[in-house]
Amino acid sequence: MISGVRGEIVSKIPGAVLVDLHGMILKILTSQTTLGDIGAAGELVELKTHLYVREDQISLFGFASQEELELFELLMTVSGIGPRVALSVLSTARPGEVHQAIETEDVTLLSRVPGIGKKTANRIIFDLRGKLPEREDAVLASISTSDQEALEALQALGYTFAEARTALGDVARFDGQTVEERVYAALQSLARG
Repeated sequence: MISGVRGEIVSKIPGAVLVDLHGMILKILTSQTTLGDIGAAGELVELKTHLYVREDQISLFGFASQEELELFELLMTVSGIGPRVALSVLSTARPGEVHQAIETEDVTLLSRVPGIGKKTANRIIFDLRGKLPEREDAVLASISTSDQEALEALQALGYTFAEARTALGDVARFDGQTVEERVYAALQSLARG
């Protein structure tokens, strides 16, 4: 499976970007969001990709961020949502806005997407509620400043956001505990694994 593409942008066309991979030019279908986020013709681009294979079709979909790719793949798990409609959702709103619409059950935002009516918007909300990955910005807003600093320290040591958050959640908290003590306790928890 092709999990990513790095090359020079040949051109951008509506709904796709042409990328030169050292002489081989790929047409990568993408969202308007990604088209706006990547550079212009002649610039280097790196896209996270999803290879879509059916009896009559092989398509490569690419995104500027891992978050957008993951949401694309998650949307396609919903009955009646194929890659074109999932791409349409991501062209209408950024991943954070789609996450928020699902979490707050905002049928109006989702039904603005071409090809999605209220019934399909409700299905998306019902199917994906609880399946969305935790967004870092939402977690950071809900925790103390010292835990934010401890999270950042653990990430600087090479741990993922999820690993750092889980480790901090596993360690005991007490009054007067410094950030360094929290990080040390979390590291011990991670070492015990």
